[in-house]
This record gives sequence, structure tokens and C-alpha cells, in this order.
Amino acid sequence: MNRLHWSAAPEGATPVQKKNFLNVQIDAVGIGLASAAAPFLPVFLTRLGATNFQVGLLTSMPAFTGLLSAIAVGAFLQSRRNIVPWFSAARLLVVLSYALTGLAPFVVPRQYVVQAVLAIWMVVTLPQIVVNVAFSVVMNAVAGPKGRYALMSRRWSILGLTMAVTVTIAGQMLDRIHFPLNYQVVFITLSVGGLISYYFSSHIELPDAERVPRTARLSLLQRFKNQVGLVRNERPFLSFTAKQFVFIAGSTLAAPLFPIYYVRQVQATDAWIGIINSVQMAIMLVGYLFWARQGRVRGSRFVLLATTLGMAIYPALIASTRRVEWIAVYAGLAGIFQAGLNLVFFDELMKTVPVQHSATFVSLSQSSQYLSTVAAPLVGTFLADAIGVGGGLVVSALLRLAGFGLFAWGRARKPMPGTQAVKTRPQPGKASE
Repeated sequence: MNRLHWSAAPEGATPVQKKNFLNVQIDAVGIGLASAAAPFLPVFLTRLGATNFQVGLLTSMPAFTGLLSAIAVGAFLQSRRNIVPWFSAARLLVVLSYALTGLAPFVVPRQYVVQAVLAIWMVVTLPQIVVNVAFSVVMNAVAGPKGRYALMSRRWSILGLTMAVTVTIAGQMLDRIHFPLNYQVVFITLSVGGLISYYFSSHIELPDAERVPRTARLSLLQRFKNQVGLVRNERPFLSFTAKQFVFIAGSTLAAPLFPIYYVRQVQATDAWIGIINSVQMAIMLVGYLFWARQGRVRGSRFVLLATTLGMAIYPALIASTRRVEWIAVYAGLAGIFQAGLNLVFFDELMKTVPVQHSATFVSLSQSSQYLSTVAAPLVGTFLADAIGVGGGLVVSALLRLAGFGLFAWGRARKPMPGTQAVKTRPQPGKASE
């Protein structure tokens, strides 16, 4: 039980709560190892000769599936007494897709590898939706309304450190083994992190959730009306979700453009791409500590505005240079702001979510994000063909600035009664990792 002292759980936490905090943090190590493969997946497709559209599909496919199924997934999870087993099993399936990606060139003719990889990630989109919805619910239940900043800053710091070290090593390995074997080795090796994640995340212990009243005898139309009425009464939730929609559209528009820009415009080596990602993730470690403190001292609104503004400028800075050294510097600056954005988006969302309907409201929030993500990456690749990759990055910056403006224009409001209100100024407290 001595290891529980390292859990960083709040003072007065029970042994189960301390164990949960520890499991969440060790789970972050496993996810950090597996997620280190993520930055190289679009690069792998680009080097295989994938078109801009095909690279964009990596981002838009999960979003399209999520748009169609997130609400149904949320309703399913809402009916489960304990969603932890669903969360951990779905996460394992997602991570094992990296292993399948590494195995694909062994069994698929070279000219069909791109299509095979896209097919793998198309199939895995459904468990990814389960993870995305369940993550916020599970982490919020572990942290409680007063511990979100503390738990998530510690978790994402561990995840970021693991990823930064692993991505750097992976980038060096990619430069020392011939293509495509180098990517196969990296993807298969890093997928082992999924086993670590599964073991510790499946050992998170949460009390059974309170069941919501059954509506099975109501017509589909009546259930839909009930859902609309439920959400319509939560205006802080609707306001935050609408503003987040615009900002995330700007972010996802640039998602496929960064690797394309690095490979085709900058002609960066795999080692440099690894360094760029590692620098960003390493700096995020400092960012989590910095923004957790700023949340305590200046409040979450300051964190929200500062981080959205910082991340809005980032794509334009990348588009302004083709020197990998400056790109690494800008990535490091972005890492600081991304850390705060992760924390504040998670905290602000969960403030507006009624406790008894957590899975339902999180799934609705996810659906909003998926709606912006379905078209934005494909629009980004269209812009890359029409006005150049750099021009597409500038458009991303402008759309993010619009999102920042909406957050800046709106006034801070107190959460509605019945929501998970928390005073973030005196007591500090992301999602899907």
C-alpha cells in the first residue's frame, strides 16, 4: 500500500480514491507509449504516397462515425452501472490498431497498403467513440468536482513525458531502419503500451452509477423531445459547446496539413519530425504545472482566453517558415498553450454537465466536436490543393481566432443549478487521453 502515497490524491482521499488516482497515472504511461505512434501515422501514409484527401480521412473518418453514433453510444453507456470495463476494453482495441497497421505491409501488396491502413482505422472508429465519451465520465468520477485540474495535470504530464521520450527514440529508429520496415517496427513495438493501459485502467473502481428512469415504452419521437428538453434547459452547456465547436473546427482543419507541410514543403526527416513532436510534448509538462497554478490564482476564464489565443496563432507561425529549427521552437510554444487548453476545456465542459446525465451530455458534446471534425480536415486538404498547405494553415489560424473571439465576447456565467459547479479560482481541478 506504500505506493498509494505516490498517487497525488487530494488530502483526505480514501484508499480506493488513492488507488484510482494511481491507476489513472500508470495508465497514462501505457497510453503515452502507444500514443507516441500517432504523430507518425499520417507521415507513414504520406511517405507511402497517400493523397492529401487520404491523409485527411484519418481525421475525418472517426468524426463521421462519431457524428452518427456518439449519442447512441452515450445512451448505451448511460444505461451501464459501471462503464470502466467498456472504457478499458475499447481503449485496448484502439491501441492494437497500431499493431495491425505495422502488420499490414507484411500481408498486403504495396499498392494497397494505404487503403488497408485506412480500412483498419475505419473499423476502429466505433471503439474510439466509446473511449472518447467514457474518458470524460471516468476521469471526472475519479477526480470529483474539486480535483479535475490536479488529476488531469498530473496525468497529462506523465503522458506527455512518456510520449516526448518515446517519440524522440522512435524518430531516431525511423531514420536508422529502411522504409517501410522502420514504421512497422515502431508501430508494433509501441502497441504494447495498450496492454499496460488495459490492466491499470480496468482496475479503476467507481461506485455504480445511478440509473436514469427508463424510457423504453416511449416512442422514438417522444424520447427525442425529452432529450431536446433536457439539453435546452442547460444553457451554459449549449453556450460552451457552440463556442468550442468553432475553435475545434479551426484545429481539426489543420490536423492533416501539419504532416503534409513537414514532409512536402519543409522536407523534414523522420528524426526532425520526431524532435518537433517531442519538443511540443516536453514543453507541455511545464505547461500543465503553469496553467494549473494560473487556474488557482487568476481563474479559469483567464486560462481559457490565454490558451485559445495562443493556439490560434500557432498555425500561422508554422506557415511563416520552412526551417525545421523554427518549427521546433513554435511547436514548443504551442505546447505551453495546448496544455492549458486541455485542462480548461475539460474543466469548463464538466462544470456544465449534470451529474446524473454525464454520459448523455458528454456524448452530445462529442457529437458537436465530431460535426466540426467531419468536414474541417477535408476542407483543409481541399485548401491545400487550392491555395497551398501554408494557405490552409493560415485559414486554420483565422478560424481559431474566431473561436477565441466568441469566448472573449461571452461573459462568465455561474453554472445552472444541478450541474457540477466548482470554484476554479480557490480550488483547481482534458479529455481523451
